[in-house]
Amino acid sequence: MAQFSLVEMTPPILLAVPNISEGRDERTIAAIGAAFRSGDGVPSNGDGARAPGTGGVRLLDVHSDGDHHRTVFTLAGRPGDLADALLRGAKETVERIDIGDGRGEHPHVGALDVAPIVYLDARARGAACAEALVVADRIGEELSVPVLLYGELSGGRTRAELRSGGSARLRERIETGELRPDFGPARLHLSAGVTLVAARPPLVAFNLRLAAPATVKEARGIAALIREGGAEGLPGVRAIGVALSGSVAQVSMNVERPSEVPLARVIEAVQTHATVSSAELVGLAPRGALEGFPEDLPLSGFDPARHVIENAITC
Repeated sequence: MAQFSLVEMTPPILLAVPNISEGRDERTIAAIGAAFRSGDGVPSNGDGARAPGTGGVRLLDVHSDGDHHRTVFTLAGRPGDLADALLRGAKETVERIDIGDGRGEHPHVGALDVAPIVYLDARARGAACAEALVVADRIGEELSVPVLLYGELSGGRTRAELRSGGSARLRERIETGELRPDFGPARLHLSAGVTLVAARPPLVAFNLRLAAPATVKEARGIAALIREGGAEGLPGVRAIGVALSGSVAQVSMNVERPSEVPLARVIEAVQTHATVSSAELVGLAPRGALEGFPEDLPLSGFDPARHVIENAITC
């Protein structure tokens, strides 16, 4: 009779990238970051990130933007631990943020606006999908915030489809029965709105500032041209034009297929129409997305040890 040995299977490392609709109140951002970190028993580095090499859930990066009125956290951990950390931060977010006051340039429908679980390897896709569904169920059940799934968990429904028209339009669609939350109450939370949850591979959130005298109207026109479906559309690129303080125009993008469309190609597409003065990563990017990045273009605040996924998760 054949003999089989049992090999211990180590759960994969997953990322979570919760986006909150607050980018200006440092005390609120710090409190939510502390909630994501709480319970691990390990002190932080003092810069909002957890000390490296300590195991458990790690807070890899915090990126706040006052113009977008948004903060993006990046966490790494094993299934189960990651869901627990997300729920701690989600609870603090719901208690502290009211989206009823109108918030910044970035489209949003919730206090905890999106909470994707990211798999770094196709073999971890199933674990990411399972973790995302656990997170969605717990947000709905424990926090009474309705959750809508997007991406592959919903048959391909996009964030843009759900955010179109903002919270008021989404409330109307839910109240008329056009949309039904996948988890939680069948109505928007009075102050926290809804949360959008997905499981997905890495994407790159990427901003390009245009040099003066470019206007926000020009930025919006460029965004319309280069986004997927536009006249010069790049596959998997979602883009909007926004106005920053000081009358600065920005093209703000999610590059959803960075292995096919590296950032150098995105920059080239924008520079066909306007001079780019600087670039910015929001959170982390896979190493391949940065191949060929122009050496003469400033990349604000970029630290390869912290902002390249492959480096950050092995620190």
